[in-house]
Amino acid sequence: MPLVSVVMPVYNSATTLGAAVRSVLTQTHADVELLITDDQSTDSSMELLREIAAHDERVLPRTAPEQGGAGRARNLAMQRARGDYVAFLDSDDMWLPEKLEKQLAFAAEGDAPLTFTSYYKMDADHAGESVDWVPNGRVIHARSHVDYRAMLRRDYIGALTAMYDRRVLGTRLMPEMRKRQDYALWLSIMRDGADARGLDEPLAVYRAHQAGSLSSNKMSLVKYNWALYREHERLSVPRASLALAGAAWQSVRNSRI
Repeated sequence: MPLVSVVMPVYNSATTLGAAVRSVLTQTHADVELLITDDQSTDSSMELLREIAAHDERVLPRTAPEQGGAGRARNLAMQRARGDYVAFLDSDDMWLPEKLEKQLAFAAEGDAPLTFTSYYKMDADHAGESVDWVPNGRVIHARSHVDYRAMLRRDYIGALTAMYDRRVLGTRLMPEMRKRQDYALWLSIMRDGADARGLDEPLAVYRAHQAGSLSSNKMSLVKYNWALYREHERLSVPRASLALAGAAWQSVRNSRI
């Protein structure tokens, strides 16, 4: 069976971290390594991780040498990856039990080294476990095929569902941006000629943030998207403006689900 390296950044996530980690450890595809970087948390996140790791050798937590944000934390984890595939999960989200099994089978059917799936949304205060998840109507559907041009217009890939083939692409790191570093990684993979395929089955659960938080403030993404389009993708002002309009529309549409 292929080994999957699961990348998880952590910062002050003690209240949701346990459920996120257990959603990885209870996968029907059990050949995983959970590479966690704690970004200098001040709560009990690292103590919880050490306790879990003492009972499951697949859990491999480390503390970042200095606080550097989610992008750097993910990169530190990816640099330790030994797996055939690299997948991503944040410490407040969850995977459903068959996520990896179904996505690996889907990846094996096609020739795209980057795959993603549909996912559910849950409320910020949801306290359940992935094995107890009751499907709701709040689904972000995956598009069947995405290339670089389409991806510039809109980020179709939910990071909690993304998985890339390390045997084909090697270890691909994220630019160390405050936000949108995951989107930048997908774009860099596609810019190099690889398309992405989406499985339209919800296999993960995304925690919607509380109103007023940085992640829920859609306007806060504008400057990060603009920097991504202009500085990383080197788009002209007209093309960057069109891309920004698409990103804004997607953000509004998804927020209504």
